[in-house]
Amino acid sequence: MSELKEDSIIVIKRKKAGHSAHHGGAWKVAYADFVTAMMSLFIVLWLTSSADAVKKSVAQYFNDPKGTAEKTGSLRNGSGQGMPLDPTNLDKLKDQLLQAERQMPNFDKLKNQVEITEAQDGLRIELLEGDKGTFFQSGSATPTDALSGFLKIIAPQLGKMQNRISIEGHTDSVPYSGQGMYTNWELSADRANAARRLLQGNGVGTAQVGQVRGFADQMLRKPQAPTDASNRRVTLIVDPGTPVEAPPTAGEGAEDKKEHAGTEMAKATPAKEE
Repeated sequence: MSELKEDSIIVIKRKKAGHSAHHGGAWKVAYADFVTAMMSLFIVLWLTSSADAVKKSVAQYFNDPKGTAEKTGSLRNGSGQGMPLDPTNLDKLKDQLLQAERQMPNFDKLKNQVEITEAQDGLRIELLEGDKGTFFQSGSATPTDALSGFLKIIAPQLGKMQNRISIEGHTDSVPYSGQGMYTNWELSADRANAARRLLQGNGVGTAQVGQVRGFADQMLRKPQAPTDASNRRVTLIVDPGTPVEAPPTAGEGAEDKKEHAGTEMAKATPAKEE
């Protein structure tokens, strides 16, 4: 081997063996996208095979996810079920009821204590008590002339529409002043039943009344003022869904069967009202 020249430069190359670069977590993102797509597919398949009522309920949720629409006596604190709305039907019925209401001789005295509003569960007709007892005698389920006159005016209109109706009774939080086991639960249910009898006696068919409920002071209209008179009220909820077919004429036998239906909501714990 020839000798190296004194000015020669020697270059030595050394290669280091090592592992390949780490593949990272990109696969996790792709897998998450795949799972999300599959879940969406299954939801679509479930919806396409569901009943119309389920589809409408899902659509209603996405239209109002926070429930900011008018709260219902049924939905206000979780009782009852919301039904799909028919705005045309609601507007027509509301106009008819307002026209009928204006025919009352004492309309000016009652106009601030009767509210007719469109809500998530239908058309709500709220009869708000005054300080001196506008629609019922104080501490009693005995209707006044104002309640009898108002319900006699609107009952024929409700009967023509043949929509299903729920009737709710509410009290304030003042303890009931009577003696014995009779409490706000019984009072609220009895007032709702009194309104039912007047409606069915003046044009509303027995098949139209779907529920009669008493809530005592559990669903206050003004929670910040639990003793306010407007918390004492009767609420009629008109479902704008499919009308009841051929409602039978109101009869005493049917009324007797429903007489104490609302009291089934009564609880053992006494509520409160004036």
